[in-house]
Amino acid sequence: MSDAVVRVGTEGSVAAGVTNATVHEEALIRAARERSNAAIAAHDLDAIVREWMVDITVVSASGRGVVGAEAGRHFLAHQFGQRPDTIYVRTPRKIEVFAAWAVASEEGDWSGTWTEPDGPLRIGGLYQAQWRCIQGRWLIQGELFVPNHCEGGAYCARHP
Repeated sequence: MSDAVVRVGTEGSVAAGVTNATVHEEALIRAARERSNAAIAAHDLDAIVREWMVDITVVSASGRGVVGAEAGRHFLAHQFGQRPDTIYVRTPRKIEVFAAWAVASEEGDWSGTWTEPDGPLRIGGLYQAQWRCIQGRWLIQGELFVPNHCEGGAYCARHP
């Protein structure tokens, strides 16, 4: 990786002076995000965890913090068991790679859907993720999910 910072928006426009290598790194992160979204849709816990660092930190939309891949696996296994139709999708709007430190930030929109006892639920908002490149592979080090809308009954009427 070069020392350039790459800024790529959803339109694919790239800031002047960015190298092909950093654009390639951004593409690798987008591909990893797609794999993560597909793994969540399939409820494939092994595939989800493969995209994480061992010491990942996640702050969920409810404000609950989860530290570590095994804790994250347990958290999602419980959600999938309680809500078998759960799907979360993260859609990046901006990814910046700071190659000198093998780190990247991702900002975007997230959405979640599942069925509660009183009907379907849709929730979503903004997220921020930090990625680290370890031995040539981009892994999620941390994610923060902030809700800004919720539709669907009692769940949305109270803080979970």
